[in-house]
Amino acid sequence: MLYIKKNQIWLLAVNAIYLLLATIYYVSRENYEFIMYVGIVILLFFLILATNKRVNYPNIILIGLTMWGAMHMLGGVKIGDSVIYSKILINFIGEPYNILKYDQFVHLFGFGVATLAMFVLLKPFLEFPIKRWTSISILIIMAGFGVGALNEMIEFTATVLVPETGVGGFINTSLDLVADFIGAIFAMGYIWIKKGKI
Repeated sequence: MLYIKKNQIWLLAVNAIYLLLATIYYVSRENYEFIMYVGIVILLFFLILATNKRVNYPNIILIGLTMWGAMHMLGGVKIGDSVIYSKILINFIGEPYNILKYDQFVHLFGFGVATLAMFVLLKPFLEFPIKRWTSISILIIMAGFGVGALNEMIEFTATVLVPETGVGGFINTSLDLVADFIGAIFAMGYIWIKKGKI
């Protein structure tokens, strides 16, 4: 059963608006890769609504997931000759790594949020106050990182189903995974600071 709290209705509206706009944009551009991504985000959206009552996701997680979804949908928008995902935000390192791209930032942010979500899912099985922070930290970081690996499998599927994608090659996949891992570590740092109270 789908469930949403009264103070989360605005988040439902924000998600519905950006997903509708993304669907219109990508259908009009015949961008089948991002049409597939819209479908995946909608599926995750309904999965969260279906588990919201049992899990009781904190609003900070839902806000983070909403921002991540919107950032992901924005990434495929074309500006000039390239999409936003390929734009360099800060030029720390040039070719062939191109750090820091919008794509890498979205991975860092998104899988940091995913790591927080993994902690919330595992929280009922933990004893508080947590005494074995090192073991728990490794578990939570690897859970968030695992979601990042799942994302790379989805991107691989996109390259199989839609040959003309902007996913990139081995370097791109590796940098995405590094960004996912860093995001997971930052998220764990936030959990430490909050002493697990998120």
